[in-house]
Amino acid sequence: MSHRRITRSHLQWIPVVVASLTVAAPALQAQEADWTPPLAADGKPDISGVWDFRTLTPLQRPEDQEATIDEARAAEIETAAVERARAADAPSDPEKRKLKAGDPVGGYNNFWFDRGARVVEDLRTSLIIDPPNGRLPDTLPGIKRQTRGDDKPIDRPVRLRVGGVGLDSYEDRGLSERCILGFNAGPPITPGGYNQNIQIFQSANHVAILNEMVHDTRIVPLDGRPHLPDSVRQWMGDSRGRWEGDTLIVETKNFSDLVSSFSGSVAGAVGDAYRMHVTERFRRVDEDTLMYEYTVNDPATFTRPFTARLLMKKGEALYEYACHEGNYGLFNILSGARAEEAEAVASGGGQ
Repeated sequence: MSHRRITRSHLQWIPVVVASLTVAAPALQAQEADWTPPLAADGKPDISGVWDFRTLTPLQRPEDQEATIDEARAAEIETAAVERARAADAPSDPEKRKLKAGDPVGGYNNFWFDRGARVVEDLRTSLIIDPPNGRLPDTLPGIKRQTRGDDKPIDRPVRLRVGGVGLDSYEDRGLSERCILGFNAGPPITPGGYNQNIQIFQSANHVAILNEMVHDTRIVPLDGRPHLPDSVRQWMGDSRGRWEGDTLIVETKNFSDLVSSFSGSVAGAVGDAYRMHVTERFRRVDEDTLMYEYTVNDPATFTRPFTARLLMKKGEALYEYACHEGNYGLFNILSGARAEEAEAVASGGGQ
């Protein structure tokens, strides 16, 4: 067993990408061959429980990197992540932190972030496994992009997950600021930031996927019912599931056009998700590991579908994420903007 293998009690289990769409890494193949999944009451594999999807490995492969790195480079990345966290947690220098009116005060301090501690075990440099270059496909000509903090005029509605494009209204702010959608919750589920856990509940006819981030729950029927009519659109789409052998397959469509298509960044938005179709696959490969794979097919946004794969690790507990409870951020953002406008008027600098 490699020294990179972590024990369950470590609590820093991270997702692992396997080698290709059809062939898993050799160690994983051997692991699966010697293990039989526990069964739920209906005889299907038991995938219930809390699952952790943190990792330092990015979604897309950096353009200057090969498909994999060596152990030495992995150690450098992991050490650098620890040092960045320590530096961010250090007390600030009051002489350098003297704020003037209008200076940004920042967002969360580093205590609230949990980005993972390790790269994936097979040392791949991206979670994307198709296209083979490990990067998102090109977008189609004319696809509009939104960027957090961009001061250029932009069409409404705002489809950003984080941040916003203005201060005139709550509708100028991102979906996660408004506690509508978590920025890593999906579908598809994508590592990033913090609160990187899901909890799965299953019965013979339904699977429920509870996201720690913004506490949304997808109820996935397994009884063969059709999708909702095309005219019925939902924030997280309309999901339907089925078992194929030991793999739970979940198909999701009917996303709202108020949601961006898959952008690869919580700080950006690409097009809209009106035609996006997401196929997720959940398969338990050992006592502590749930393989999660997703394929995004959005023919209105991307030139081709793409697929990512990671291994979620067994967690211990999921705590409530009460997004709006005691949350004064949105109120303060907008009221602060109104106060600045009133001050400008009072000083003769505005209408």
